[in-house]
Amino acid sequence: MRLTPETADEAAYLAADDIIDHDHPLVRETAAGLRAAVPDGGRYAYARAAFEYVRDAIAHSNDTGDLRVTCRASEVLRERTGICHAKAHALAALLRAEGIPAGLCYQRLGVVHGLVAVRLPGHGWVRQDPRGNKPGVDAQFRLDREQLAYVPDHRVGDYDHATLYAAPPGPVLRALRDAADRPHLDTLLPVRA
Repeated sequence: MRLTPETADEAAYLAADDIIDHDHPLVRETAAGLRAAVPDGGRYAYARAAFEYVRDAIAHSNDTGDLRVTCRASEVLRERTGICHAKAHALAALLRAEGIPAGLCYQRLGVVHGLVAVRLPGHGWVRQDPRGNKPGVDAQFRLDREQLAYVPDHRVGDYDHATLYAAPPGPVLRALRDAADRPHLDTLLPVRA
């Protein structure tokens, strides 16, 4: 899918902020551990390792029944749980911590589903879905073609959002911040980013 960056300022896709807090010590420590485990030290191998870490080591709270709502990347890494949006924040932070441009993008699947787009040399922006795999869901890190957790069903009004955000859009951020717990979050998630 072709994404439209919300800003032409590439630095925005490398920046730390309150949510994608890649300057936090825990994010830096996690990134350093992933970097050390990458045999060739390349950007592609690191990006894949970061994706697989967030996909596999951070539980999707809806799958596990965890009632906690996480939002900030460092919080997601500390608590090791989050919904798709929170996991996307963590992956974006881990990528940006190593100087790899990363943005947030979304699908409408009844409600907004959070993804990450990464830009590596020779590939442009490619969406990745660190949601977490389960029966019927097989998201993989790929640059040659997308292999996301879900394909929108256009017959029921689902679609891919074309905007690539540098920071979480207001409706998503408000839902995560205002939710008392995950069931409450389910009632707050927006239908568009």
